[in-house]
Amino acid sequence: MDKFTIEHGLDLSGNIYVSGAKNAILPSMAACLLAPGKSILRNVPNLIDLKTMAHLLRVIGARVEYGEGFMSIDSKDVCYPEAPYELVSKMRASIYVLGPLVARLGKARVSFPGGCAIGTRPVDLHLKALEALGATIEIEHGYINAKADKLVAADIYFEKSSVGATINTLMAAVYAEGTTRLYNAAMEPEVDSTIDMLNKMGAKITGKGSTTLEIEGVKDLFPVEMPMIPDRIEAGTFLIAGALSQNPITVCGCNPEHLTALLDKLRETGCKLDILGADITITPPETIKSTNILTLPHPGFPTDLQAQFTVLMCMAEGISTVEDTIFPDRFMHVAELSRLQADIRMERNIAIIKGVKDLSGAEVMATDLRASAALVLAGMAAKGTTTVSRIYHIDRGYDRIEEKLNSIGAKIRREIG
Repeated sequence: MDKFTIEHGLDLSGNIYVSGAKNAILPSMAACLLAPGKSILRNVPNLIDLKTMAHLLRVIGARVEYGEGFMSIDSKDVCYPEAPYELVSKMRASIYVLGPLVARLGKARVSFPGGCAIGTRPVDLHLKALEALGATIEIEHGYINAKADKLVAADIYFEKSSVGATINTLMAAVYAEGTTRLYNAAMEPEVDSTIDMLNKMGAKITGKGSTTLEIEGVKDLFPVEMPMIPDRIEAGTFLIAGALSQNPITVCGCNPEHLTALLDKLRETGCKLDILGADITITPPETIKSTNILTLPHPGFPTDLQAQFTVLMCMAEGISTVEDTIFPDRFMHVAELSRLQADIRMERNIAIIKGVKDLSGAEVMATDLRASAALVLAGMAAKGTTTVSRIYHIDRGYDRIEEKLNSIGAKIRREIG
């Protein structure tokens, strides 16, 4: 099993480049099922999660080519409406095929999803929305069986903001007869990216960037070529690395509008930020100031940057709190950071962090995708040597993170196990 060996080193400088957004590419791959023919996605990184999704689409009957920076998906011959457990259990985003399969084939059999072990993430909102559009849903032996002779538009109110449910419902509703309205829809950039792609395919969706979306059903969609948006979570991870460093670094190829909540918090810690187009130069402060964060749906602070920001607060002067309202159980990294001599105390879903002068290198274990990124940042900040095991988690969502960080001065070695 691969692991990272990380030597202390925060003498970072130079430019680091952001890849395409995994969390936007996954639903875009599923959206390709809606339009018979070959669609092409650009700005696609090399990630385990994308390979898993590509395998699933091939099982369904699509022809998928995954090359350097692109993916082509030909869905002309899609005919098999089942997403099996052995694939779906590896990645929660596999649930995205549910809506397109019901819309395109009139039926779907999809295993309940898996993915990172960061607490319960039910799919009831997905299922209620499909039922509202006219699908019948049955749960049998761990599978979701959905059928619909015809989808019909409906007004759907989401009880809580859900990126996955919003996107899945959008992909089903584009073929529903009439005008569907979604209320309390998620506003994350990945939702907007999916809307842009569906509209380019011939869908009629309005309300992008708001919590109310209208979808006028159409009879046909068409293949497209679509560039993928930059990964705001990767960009945020690199910006936090810059806040920990001793010199300015520039994070290139991101979208600053997607990062407003993080940028505001970085300024509160004393960082200076210079934004020029798609590039952000971050100059770290002499002393990191403590601040508090509360994760919220977009445009609030993203839960996917909670673990990484916790590392920054471990090195801040004073006491800070980190509260996660999205995934209250998403604090498995705290025990590992404590092994590096971080001073963190948990009260329910709130981490109370007392900053320390130095972290100390140790052996730690990645527990999920974002926790693994946090441990890499902590290892860079820790005195001595840190070993991070189970890094297959980080390969799910970061393309060659060690090479990118090493390019600006980090000292990370991947050991093949």
